[in-house]
Amino acid sequence: MSNKRVAVILAGCGHQDGAEVHESVCTLLAIDRAGAKYQIFAPDKNQHDVMDHVAKKPVGEKRNVLTEAGRIARGNVKPLSTLSMADYDALVLPGGFGAAKNLIDYGVKGAKCGIDADMERVLKEARTQNKPIGAICIAPVIVARALGADHHPTLTIGKDAGTAGDLEKMGAKHQEAPPDGIVVDEANRVVSTPAYMSATRITEVSDGITKLVERVLAF
Repeated sequence: MSNKRVAVILAGCGHQDGAEVHESVCTLLAIDRAGAKYQIFAPDKNQHDVMDHVAKKPVGEKRNVLTEAGRIARGNVKPLSTLSMADYDALVLPGGFGAAKNLIDYGVKGAKCGIDADMERVLKEARTQNKPIGAICIAPVIVARALGADHHPTLTIGKDAGTAGDLEKMGAKHQEAPPDGIVVDEANRVVSTPAYMSATRITEVSDGITKLVERVLAF
């Protein structure tokens, strides 16, 4: 059992425009099963877009990332701007296309993407304070954007060659892994897993995230 406190950052709710719901729930479940505590955070701003998840088309709506993340958090979510890593032992980022559009704009600009100012600050705080980081699915791209130039973290995106190439353009190193596998960067205390970047079953996602959370908490 662990008494550690983990900050979890969600990019909304829904795999096409927010946080991937399966990955988010598996993350929270794994943290709880390990006996640790979590607090969910999200940026208090509008989503990049809002998608119809059945038609897979954008709709003419505006939704707030923090409000949407509250659906997964059951209302217990705090603004990302209030997160200080001095108050937490670890940081975990689930994926979802919203992570690539709301936490960074990789989904729009590719390797030349920018990053949310608070997201960058929190990741740099975690690294400076030697707090472990877990990155799931597309989230390694966020880590690469924030830390790649100075720390060159080793990350996995699974086997997606295009995204792996973009990680390396940002200064990170890529290592292939199966959907339920993890890659551990001991020096930078970063653990990553491909999840739905390559998984086809929720069991693969759950198994990989459980391994990731266990390894993050073991640091």
